Amino acid sequence: MDQQAIESLERATLAAVPPREVETLDGWLLALDAGTVGRAHSAVPIRHERIDALVVTAIEQRYSERGLNAVFRLPQAAAFDGVREALLARGYASTQPTLTMVGQASAAARLPASHATVELTTEATDDWSAVYLGADFDPVDGACRVGLLRRSRDSLFAGVRMKGQMVAVGCGCFAEGWWGVHGMRTAAAWRGRGFAASILAALAREAGRRGIARAFLQVESSNAAQSIYRRAGFGDAWNYEYWRRR
Repeated sequence: MDQQAIESLERATLAAVPPREVETLDGWLLALDAGTVGRAHSAVPIRHERIDALVVTAIEQRYSERGLNAVFRLPQAAAFDGVREALLARGYASTQPTLTMVGQASAAARLPASHATVELTTEATDDWSAVYLGADFDPVDGACRVGLLRRSRDSLFAGVRMKGQMVAVGCGCFAEGWWGVHGMRTAAAWRGRGFAASILAALAREAGRRGIARAFLQVESSNAAQSIYRRAGFGDAWNYEYWRRR
């Protein structure tokens, strides 16, 4: 992927989970916020090319000035070997390996799915948000994610309702020429019925209506949902890890 596409993808990521502040510093985007959502409070490079490790000190200072601990979202690429060495020397450790996947909205729109009706709204309603706050999810993390997703000005919220209750949800952010997939969750009792595939296909069709062809998502490397995304035509772009102080 070329450098311009990488930068636009990272900016589209923050459009979906907007932090309180975003700064640009020497080829990095600094998401300045608190909470549990790593993408909204970490520094990420917008070019996958060698970067002077001295920038680590400057980034730490920007976070410290706002009373925040610096977190680095670093691709697993040789270009960042020097940055990794600097972080290790400062007592950081890598956590939460995550895969960035890219695809085409047209492929995801053809994903075989259930016959469930998918509701699309411009706001994260209370019943949509309730899926995040259910007993099978971390309520603190769920509330934080809902709060961030609600800040986005570029998103649609998709959900499947069964027996009058929202049971599966997802979010599509349309920004920077990308359709970004975010917030995919299904209540435990309703998994395995194709609802996630239905939501992906519905959001993909919406991307097509908006003239957006490129799609991306980020999923933890251990998350079994990767199989759904691969069936929707998403493929590996790069892996990254979060670097936090021990």
